[in-house]
Amino acid sequence: MATTRTFELFIANRYLRAKRKQAVISVITVISVIGVAAGVMALVIAISINNGFRSTLQRSLLGATAHVTLLEKDPLDGITNWAELVPKLQAIPHVTSVSPVLYGKVILNGPGGLGQIEGAELKGIPVHMPPEMLRHLKQGSFDALKNASGLPGIILGSGLAQKTGMILNSIVSVTAPQEVLTPMGMHISLVQYQFRVVGIFESGFFEVDAFSVQQAFNLGPVVNAIEMRLDDIYQAPQVGEAAEKIAGPRLGAKTWMEQFHQILSALNTEKIVTAITIGLIQLVAALNILITLIMMVMEKNRDIAVMISMGAKRQQIRKIFVLQGLMIGIVGTVIGLALGYTLSLLANQYHWIPLNPDVYSLSYVPFNPRWQDGIWIAAAAIFVSFIATLYPARNATRVAPAEALRYE
Repeated sequence: MATTRTFELFIANRYLRAKRKQAVISVITVISVIGVAAGVMALVIAISINNGFRSTLQRSLLGATAHVTLLEKDPLDGITNWAELVPKLQAIPHVTSVSPVLYGKVILNGPGGLGQIEGAELKGIPVHMPPEMLRHLKQGSFDALKNASGLPGIILGSGLAQKTGMILNSIVSVTAPQEVLTPMGMHISLVQYQFRVVGIFESGFFEVDAFSVQQAFNLGPVVNAIEMRLDDIYQAPQVGEAAEKIAGPRLGAKTWMEQFHQILSALNTEKIVTAITIGLIQLVAALNILITLIMMVMEKNRDIAVMISMGAKRQQIRKIFVLQGLMIGIVGTVIGLALGYTLSLLANQYHWIPLNPDVYSLSYVPFNPRWQDGIWIAAAAIFVSFIATLYPARNATRVAPAEALRYE
């Protein structure tokens, strides 16, 4: 069996490397290899870009938001029993931290009231439980928020700070709505506070940079959300179910997958469409392989007849041409994978494709080539090459030795 396979592989390799009278076949063979390589390389690069955007977006979003968030199903007076819920939630497997937080819409005005006015979302957090993205600020220090003297401290996203002209240590005016008791009953009143900017953070995602951090609402000892971070973000659905059982019917859990469902679904759809579109290059390469083998069968008509006359089985003849097509596909695939991964790694390291961060939320196109993608891309390319060999290999077995050698 081993000798038979060696014979078939030897003949296939010899046919591919031999100098032919019909130079056009050699040219088409080279074009076939280039076509397979181009398709594989393009697919690796395209999928790397999709993975890069997905991982960058996911990292940026999850750096500013929780993996699982407990919220009121019908927002009323906030979560008043958060203190007794925190230790119970902390005991859920995979939960690394639990933070009660307070959100609210506010209006920010720059230094001295002369800066540009911008709407923002103010987020109050316990100063002893800072989110990961606030541990490494672009400017300032999180400790200054805990140890602020005089005016209370505030930490701003770099996008918001740039829009409003706020810099480190500048005074910021924050206007927040509050319920005020008057002789006519409860009314909503706009109350202005002043804060000192003690830090500026940058998440790498424009929308996240438009968050600010500190508590400025006079609501008493309540929060409107409890955020949980996990050691495995893909355990969020299971943790959410466990948290809802602990929290009771008034509260519901929302995972990061649900919160960013539209963005993640769009990226998944884009990945599928990209794979299908660029995969058409592989079909062109497969067509070249098909043409190459058909012409080779016509050229080697006499050789096939001789081999059959000398005892070669038709199954062996079929395998010879199948192996030829597979060799073209494998060589092209290896070249394409090498080029695709090399270019992706270099482009990501040296930021070859810059972007406008105000438009795209990123300063450059991220590439994230994954070896898992290389496996299915290579398998798909080789499979398409194999399919292209079936028809010409079948035709090779139909050669009639007597007919082919009649005039020899």
